[in-house]
Amino acid sequence: MAIAGAASAECKEQWICVDAVNQGGNVELRARNLQEYPVTYTLRIRSRDVIVDGPRTVTSTLPPNQSEQIMVLNGDGRTSLDYRYSFDWTVGDKDAVHDDDHLYALPYASGKSYRIVQGYGSRFSHTGLEEFAIDFDMAVGTPVHAARAGVVARVQESHSKGCWEDGCGRYANYIVILHSDGTTGEYYHLMQDGALVNVGDGVMHGQLIGYSGNTGHTTMPHLHFAVYRATEWGNTQSIPVHFAGADGIIKRPRRGARYQAL
Repeated sequence: MAIAGAASAECKEQWICVDAVNQGGNVELRARNLQEYPVTYTLRIRSRDVIVDGPRTVTSTLPPNQSEQIMVLNGDGRTSLDYRYSFDWTVGDKDAVHDDDHLYALPYASGKSYRIVQGYGSRFSHTGLEEFAIDFDMAVGTPVHAARAGVVARVQESHSKGCWEDGCGRYANYIVILHSDGTTGEYYHLMQDGALVNVGDGVMHGQLIGYSGNTGHTTMPHLHFAVYRATEWGNTQSIPVHFAGADGIIKRPRRGARYQAL
């Protein structure tokens, strides 16, 4: 893009904007959080013709409704700068400190138990960023309950499709709940119109929040649940958590096991 005017902005999903502000030959790039939740973003500048005041790739967590300077591009006296940038974001705090002593509820109704299809570190798809996610074998329409209290930050419930090809992930229905420590609890593959909560709602530990389904990148009906910390480029890293079950504390949910909820 060539910047010669006073300012321009690029915004994503009404969550975060990057403003380019002309400063007498230089350009200040600023991030602006439009929402009530912390957002972690990454921006990378690409240009051979401008000098960057600082690193060319920046990852930062921006508090709710705040803005901050990302970087300044030095035009070296020119009135127009030619450059490109890329950026992405996710909900949550990259510096969140998880309370590892916190006990989570199993994400289903008291007295119920469901077989774990994939536990921590399952080789099929729970590796890397998803190492500490859990897949519960649930029929479409099974009630899903909040594993931890928090505030609903994102809801998607419009999709009806489930598939395994590349790109199928965009069809997933989900609920994202922001916890008090800046981590997020995320519930994926919900049924169409299967959310019982809205963005901004406070939810309690164990509260009914929706119904499981078979949407998105999936081969069978199930609930994908994990707790995440925000990282760079819109990604999230799953975090190992402990659950309180009817038979005691569950520290490492095992594939094939069934755990009864309190």
